[in-house]
Amino acid sequence: MKLILTQEVTGLGGPGDIVEVKDGYGRNYLIPRGEGIRWTKGGEKTVEAIKAARKSRAVRDQAHAEEIKGKLEGAAVALKVRAGEGGRLFGAVTANDIADALSEAAGESVDKRTLVLGNPIKSLGSHTVSVKLHDDVTAQVALNVISA
Repeated sequence: MKLILTQEVTGLGGPGDIVEVKDGYGRNYLIPRGEGIRWTKGGEKTVEAIKAARKSRAVRDQAHAEEIKGKLEGAAVALKVRAGEGGRLFGAVTANDIADALSEAAGESVDKRTLVLGNPIKSLGSHTVSVKLHDDVTAQVALNVISA
């Protein structure tokens, strides 16, 4: 099955890429989650629109990505959340919350889709979050989750 990716899919491609995947993976996983749409002959306009939107959101170049990496890694990022006894959170820290905190701390816009979270953050304390700014640039940010 041929699909046009609308979002970054790890190990498969980025927005606007045309990929060949197994029928079940495309039909049951990618399309329902909105990460891909079926490829058609008229889909070339869709591909161009997706790539244009990606360029407008993307970091300008690798030098700019390195600059943002320096700001993110040098910033002290603290995120206040509601927590119960023993440091357990009421729910988990979302990628949206982290992206907002990083944007505020660094003064640069950080998209939640660029965050790489291994496991959900469900406790207070210090955590490390990876931010993929460019194909070759990844920032490791120290995130301190504190009780509100």
